[in-house]
Amino acid sequence: MFLYDSGRDGYIDLMELKLMMEKLGAPQTHLGLKNMIKEVDEDFDGKLSFREFLLIFHKAAAGELEEDSGLMTLAKLSEIDVSIEGVKGAKNFFEAKVQALSSASKFEAEIKAEQDERKREEEERRNRRAAFRELKSAFSQ
Repeated sequence: MFLYDSGRDGYIDLMELKLMMEKLGAPQTHLGLKNMIKEVDEDFDGKLSFREFLLIFHKAAAGELEEDSGLMTLAKLSEIDVSIEGVKGAKNFFEAKVQALSSASKFEAEIKAEQDERKREEEERRNRRAAFRELKSAFSQ
């Protein structure tokens, strides 16, 4: 996935998905690309996160994708063939996917911690302002 993330923002947007599908030899129409994103876009941001990208393969394995859909084509073109790659190659492939997923989870946890810290700091600022206004009003009388 990250090979095609030309914006280096951790997401695959419409144009990056278009390029990916073209390089995989399965070009899609603009509408087809939008539908591909829409089918797995859990947060409705119009682009694919790594988790949403992995969801493509989960849905393909569970038989939840239409056989002729762009996502099924992507899943088939991105599969690893154990008979060609060998068990070790498949192991490395999936370990890399798991590692990237756990890194993404760690990153999300760090972002959440930063957001919580900002909220706490903002609450402290509000409390200090309220206390200051209270003291100011006591001296103003």
